[in-house]
Amino acid sequence: MTQLYGLVLAGGRSTRMHADKAALAYGGRPQLAETFDLVARHVARAFVSVRADQTAEPLRAAYPQVIDGDAGRGPIAGILAAQARHPDRAWLVVACDLPQLDDMTLEDLLRRRDPAKLATCFASAYDGLPEPLCAVYEPASREPLLAHVAAGRDCPRKFLAGQDVCVLAARSSAALDNANTPEDAAAARAALAARGTA
Repeated sequence: MTQLYGLVLAGGRSTRMHADKAALAYGGRPQLAETFDLVARHVARAFVSVRADQTAEPLRAAYPQVIDGDAGRGPIAGILAAQARHPDRAWLVVACDLPQLDDMTLEDLLRRRDPAKLATCFASAYDGLPEPLCAVYEPASREPLLAHVAAGRDCPRKFLAGQDVCVLAARSSAALDNANTPEDAAAARAALAARGTA
């Protein structure tokens, strides 16, 4: 099985949160720090995906970085930049705005990973569509991803929905709930506190 590297997506502008999502703390540490350590436990090497104008930002500068290139916009730009840097590796791609993501969920994803498919991901508990930002992208996904972007499409979910990928039922839907707004963040903190993990 192809060696796995990790990519924490932290290049977003956090417009709906009105604050940097990577810097939000749910349990005493910035979410980027929590997510990076979580991902790093499951891969050979881990990196943080950033925009070019974020490289010197103190929180992100503390980690090995992959800088978005010219291919694509949003999360797909980070994935393609990582693949360009290490095209012979598979990538565990995780967004930094999943405060309830845990080791058990990643272990489940990696245990059921199908390297014969372009990617392995979970199905959304809300609409059944692939969850692209907690997923493993195999090296063979690079050319189809580039074709997707060349066709003017930047949505990684639509990419996965149209490809031969392994889609898994998630053991815990809450683990994949992202926090995009202050209300989402408050709900995540309440859920974590109720479980005694905040």
